[in-house]
Amino acid sequence: MKKNTSKQYTIRNIPENVDQRLRRRVKESGKSFNQVALEALTLGTGQSLKPLRDFTEIIGSLSPKEAENLEEEIRLQHQIDPDLWK
Repeated sequence: MKKNTSKQYTIRNIPENVDQRLRRRVKESGKSFNQVALEALTLGTGQSLKPLRDFTEIIGSLSPKEAENLEEEIRLQHQIDPDLWK
């Protein structure tokens, strides 16, 4: 598993108009100030708010038996039930 790599910032000299806009978004969205600020930073850096779904945190984490069971479940999902296609 990945270690927690969260970062913490202290930002000074925020322009008044930026502060007002962030606080307005907090009130309008019902989200926390932290969440609104994180969204603004994320979008401002050209990143997506959607989480990546690349499964890198689970690759190699399954035991051989778990991997075998998963492969079997996937194989079963590829079978067609003829009764459903009548």
